[in-house]
Amino acid sequence: MNNFTYSIPTRIHFGRGQISHLAELAESGKKVLVVYGGGSIKRTGLYGEAMALLRGAGLEVFELSGVEPNPRIGTVRRGVELCRAENIDMVLAVGGGSTIDCAKAVAAGARYPGDAWELVLDSSLVKDALPIYSVLTLAATGSEMDGIAVISDFEKNEKLSLKSEHIKPRMSVLDPTYTFSVSKRQTAAGTADMMSHVLENYFTNVEHADVQARFCEGLLRTVVQWGPVAVEQPENYDARANLMWTGSMAINGLLSNGAEVPWCVHPIEHELSAFYDITHGEGLAILTPHWMDHVLSEKTAAKFAQYGRAVWDLDGDQNDMDIAREAVACTRAFFRRLGLPSKLRDVGIADGSNFEAMAAKAAPRCGTAYVPLGKDDIVSIFRAAF
Repeated sequence: MNNFTYSIPTRIHFGRGQISHLAELAESGKKVLVVYGGGSIKRTGLYGEAMALLRGAGLEVFELSGVEPNPRIGTVRRGVELCRAENIDMVLAVGGGSTIDCAKAVAAGARYPGDAWELVLDSSLVKDALPIYSVLTLAATGSEMDGIAVISDFEKNEKLSLKSEHIKPRMSVLDPTYTFSVSKRQTAAGTADMMSHVLENYFTNVEHADVQARFCEGLLRTVVQWGPVAVEQPENYDARANLMWTGSMAINGLLSNGAEVPWCVHPIEHELSAFYDITHGEGLAILTPHWMDHVLSEKTAAKFAQYGRAVWDLDGDQNDMDIAREAVACTRAFFRRLGLPSKLRDVGIADGSNFEAMAAKAAPRCGTAYVPLGKDDIVSIFRAAF
């Protein structure tokens, strides 16, 4: 296990009615920018509830709406301009991971003299950020409890991660009832996203990081148990609660610290999203089994077999390679059970004309991961997934 320093500054208020803690934002100033996406939080009544609490606490509220599923740098720039013009004290995201990511980039950009995209290109430039708070409405990305924001510039076909300790939320409200209205498609995509986060951490080359591996296996079993229930029974509180907390645990450092390795599938999928603006979780569901097929070998079979036995309860009497292949098949079948696409054609990608360009951009970000991948490897994965 590697050396590490672990700190999660985010205060979590989990469960029904915990939105009442929004009144605590008054401790950080008088002006708050509320960041959200479309009209769903207004239809569910969450928008009105949040606004009443904020104004009841004496806060002056400003709004940045229309955040996209893959948040654009243009939207971030609008938020930064508003923060500077109105001397905003803090940022509150009400929504899913995309909304929270946008809010993080806005908070960092408001304290940076240059253009916010410069921070996305070079996270070391982030020296400060406005206080960030969130109310989560979609269990998926774990952005409510980490220091990462994924921002896109579609004019350049770029989707990149801003990473900084300064953009970890100070407080997040996690009320599973706010996810009851999430569609089957988005619930399934969110489940695939959090499962991918755990798998990216699980497949590490760091030896004897056994605590992290056991955490991963427990979370994966939780996803397998409760993901299909949430898809079929959207108002099942236990299903929503377990998925919501799994999403947070998957990427808050608990699994990765001491077992760090560059991720594999996420950098590849980010190119799909950057070129085609597809749903991130759907892209991960398509790519993950094909990545597994590509990297499975006699050298890696033992780890995949461990995954199969611990997560899928596969027969321990078989040899590692047979168990490994069955574990990959179980993963593929699970995504199908959730109703997720299995091929790139299923999400509207008509040909492979961009595979070479996407692979060239992804390779530097995943080239030293669990199994090093070069451009040709990534092209092969794209073609297999097509």
